Amino acid sequence: MEDPKPLIEQVTPAAAITGGEFQIRGHGFVRSERPKVNFGTVPGTVIIGSDTLVIARVPEDATVGKIVIENGDDESTGWACDIGIQIADGMHPVANPAVDRFGNIYSTFSGTRGQKTPVSVYRIDPRDGVAPFLTDIMNATALLFDREGFLYISSRYEGIVYQADPSGALSVFVEGMGVATGMAFDDDGNLYVGDRSGTIFKISPARQIYVYATLESSISAYHLAFGPEGYLYVTGPTTSSFDTVHRISPTGEVESYFRGLGRPQGMAFDADGNLYVAASYGGRRGVVRITPQREGKLFLSGPNIVGVAFSPSRSMIITTNNGVHRVDVGIAGRPI
Repeated sequence: MEDPKPLIEQVTPAAAITGGEFQIRGHGFVRSERPKVNFGTVPGTVIIGSDTLVIARVPEDATVGKIVIENGDDESTGWACDIGIQIADGMHPVANPAVDRFGNIYSTFSGTRGQKTPVSVYRIDPRDGVAPFLTDIMNATALLFDREGFLYISSRYEGIVYQADPSGALSVFVEGMGVATGMAFDDDGNLYVGDRSGTIFKISPARQIYVYATLESSISAYHLAFGPEGYLYVTGPTTSSFDTVHRISPTGEVESYFRGLGRPQGMAFDADGNLYVAASYGGRRGVVRITPQREGKLFLSGPNIVGVAFSPSRSMIITTNNGVHRVDVGIAGRPI
């Protein structure tokens, strides 16, 4: 007699946030009725439900737990999954969050071009308490910490990079950066700033400014990250649905590192040299992991993701266009 119990054999991707989708493969999903999917005790939305494949969307009130499929007669053994929880909303990030050495998370309320928002940067403490941190920055865009714990904030409206100390005291670090968006530090303490109109600037610790490389202009922003081998990685969404992660050598030569992403945005490296990019890939939206061998795969599913970072507790911090999520993936980020 055929076993009526559904069996889950594979779930992809490894993680998701609210609105993301898991592809669940196995058998016995359909018996007396259409399959149902529960995330812990919370029912998800079934997009596709066949006997061997179910695609289910993560509901708003799901938290960490297990995926269970019901076929009307029985239910499967639970499959552990990583589901993010929203720790802040009502914001407007446009790039990566920043995380300090104490686990505090920083995110922007960037606003539309020329909009002066009441708060420019928020701080979220390790207990998920949200408080204003900085004001009076027009269109705060990218956030970045240096080794000393100072926070850098780019303004795409003013072309200024600001520096803030841990108390929130703000000063101008460098001006004249065009439409200043993404930022990254190299191992020697040089700061790189992306002017989305086509220039990557290099600013030395003495604040001397150089043109480091030129690229095709972006319709929204450049996003920057330094890899473990000393190359600068850059994304900049264009009108193409087949965009590229660029890699720039220490001497400024630009090459295509990985192609085929839709609207690639914020990036982060883990301690093993894998690159995580907020993008769509193969028609699926979320965070794509690219190995050092340049193999790409969707790692996390979710809509409207603009940035990614890692916390000291090995969580992945995700920014969408209106909030911040934490996903306990157990991955260490690349040290600053």
